[in-house]
Amino acid sequence: MAANSLDKMRNIGIMAHIDAGKTTTTERILYYTGKIHKIGEIDDGQATMDWMAQEQERGITICSAATTTYWKDHQINIIDTPGHVDFTAEVERSLRVLDGAVAVICAVDGVQPQTETVWKQADEFNVPRLCFMNKMDRIGADFFGSMEDVKEKFGVETLALQIPIGQGPDFEGVIDLLQMKEIRWHEEDEGETFDVTDVSSERLAEAQSWREKLIETVAGCDDALMEIYLEGGEISVEQLKKAIRSGTINRSYVPFVMGSARHNQGVQPLIDAVIDYLPCPTDIPAAKGIRVKKDQEEAVEIPCDVSKMPLGLVFKIQYDREMGPLCYVRMYSGKIQTGSQIFNINKKKRERVNRILRMHANKSEPCDSISAGDIGVFIGLKLAQTGDTIGTEAFTVLLEQPKFPQPVISVALEPESMSEKDKMNETLEILSREDPTFTSHEDAETGQLIISGMGELHLDVLVTRMRDDFGVKCNVGAPQVTYRESVSSSAQASEEFNKVLAGKENVAGLTISVEQRETGSGNSYEVTCKHAEVPQEIMDAIQSGIMSSLSSGIKYGYPCTDIAVKVTQIDYNELTASTFAFEACAAQVFDKACNAANPVILEPVMNVDISCPKEFVGPASSQLSQRGGNIMGQDSKASGEIIHAQAPMANMFGFTTNLRSATQGRASFSMEFSHFQLKAGGLNTY
Repeated sequence: MAANSLDKMRNIGIMAHIDAGKTTTTERILYYTGKIHKIGEIDDGQATMDWMAQEQERGITICSAATTTYWKDHQINIIDTPGHVDFTAEVERSLRVLDGAVAVICAVDGVQPQTETVWKQADEFNVPRLCFMNKMDRIGADFFGSMEDVKEKFGVETLALQIPIGQGPDFEGVIDLLQMKEIRWHEEDEGETFDVTDVSSERLAEAQSWREKLIETVAGCDDALMEIYLEGGEISVEQLKKAIRSGTINRSYVPFVMGSARHNQGVQPLIDAVIDYLPCPTDIPAAKGIRVKKDQEEAVEIPCDVSKMPLGLVFKIQYDREMGPLCYVRMYSGKIQTGSQIFNINKKKRERVNRILRMHANKSEPCDSISAGDIGVFIGLKLAQTGDTIGTEAFTVLLEQPKFPQPVISVALEPESMSEKDKMNETLEILSREDPTFTSHEDAETGQLIISGMGELHLDVLVTRMRDDFGVKCNVGAPQVTYRESVSSSAQASEEFNKVLAGKENVAGLTISVEQRETGSGNSYEVTCKHAEVPQEIMDAIQSGIMSSLSSGIKYGYPCTDIAVKVTQIDYNELTASTFAFEACAAQVFDKACNAANPVILEPVMNVDISCPKEFVGPASSQLSQRGGNIMGQDSKASGEIIHAQAPMANMFGFTTNLRSATQGRASFSMEFSHFQLKAGGLNTY
């Protein structure tokens, strides 16, 4: 391994809107760092990081692929995340374990809808980032305009480390503002070599003006530099780099570099910027966890230290036919060796790590151990799921789990023959372990198997994987919306359960109240009565009964949301009480209370962003209005107009076809879940 120390390690993600050039940029990084010997193109279905058959066919990234490469004695762990909104979970879980990110922004379109989504996710996890302005050689490219767009949309201070020499088809190279040099890449050797020359006289004034802006911005966030600057002293390049690194990690500003990944321009300075300005594992605040001790929880900090107790987070599961589940783990503390026994803190179970691999997209190399700050793949963990913390029984700390959005669209799935049913169920279990936003359940009334996901593309990809990768023969029904149930008022109910089983009387009595919570706040459960004499297993049984009722619905079998459940009285007699009786009683009293609290059905509402030329704004808006959509606003971009709207998911099926025919095929749209709202017409419209 080229780099042992933590300060020589970078865990970075590459994030962007779909088609901004994330995977192409990653390909170039791997090529120049010597990890691959031929550049693969997405358009030819040859990209290294898009190794899944479907990714190559569709030309999009579906899984966040992980790879390790080396540059100038530094180890860089890269995760290439998807840009398509249906694969939000992949982005979310990747950002949770990264130390820094590269936001790839299209120089023509600037900030696009999905750029906003991933930017917000990065803000949530306080991930420092730098921007790579891609496609500088495209017609309409505008580096300064797109940089201003980032500043306005996200309210961040931008810092240009380079300025372009020509833009669009006239793009020749860049001026490095720190070294005050011009850089031009050679086409004949795929940009591997480049010329560095002094800034020409006609560009010198502009370059000096931008360098002055850079120094002002950096000195404004660094007292020592500000002193030198005000006294008119000379600030060295090393001092500047150190200050830029500090400001980037503190998120005082976002540095910008640029190029054209497709034409091999600007990638080496981007890799240098990753090493120079993005944090190493010890630069970021210590991870936070919760230590559970005798029913008490205390918040603890986990410093990134190899000598401490081992602790890691499983952030992704990927199934491999030969090796079984591959568990991607980010280590936060300590060290885990091949063949050692670990403790799954969430499941409270021991497991053995048979092998540890360092991944390169879908290829791998074995390694003996993995230490704090690093990312690797564990083989042999049968029980681990996304979000599980692994460590030792001596140090039971739970790391914060990634949060995933609720599925909003469902389809019915049927095996072609009964012999396929077991195989289908096994495959569904594998896929739902891999992807937390993919769920499956059996409909109580029809007996059909229903699978749910984040969008039509998401489910299409999963069903295709079932057929092609796992060989499951199945038929798929038309897409349906996943509704939710809730209550619109508050109510209280009491219930007594009494049943004689095997000659023993099983008695339980409960009183609960239910009330509506604020939209989007989820469900809550609490016990408000005194229950010191009630054993813990009875309390667990009551909670289990309520929780399973919340997931199985009130009237229509849809999961419940935004309901507050309070247990206000427990009638317990140790001679006749049983866990079975209390669990059944909890389910019955929940149904009784919710039916008295005016149950309602909620439907998912989507954020819709339509991109189209100016002359088609009218027809595109009208198509959306016909489907019950509300126009929220509009942005003008070099490539056309972006209409922001919200619309019920149920009305959006088949929207692509209508939109294309109304706009002569020149409009496109992206959709993501916004919130649940009361279904128009209430229950009786279903």
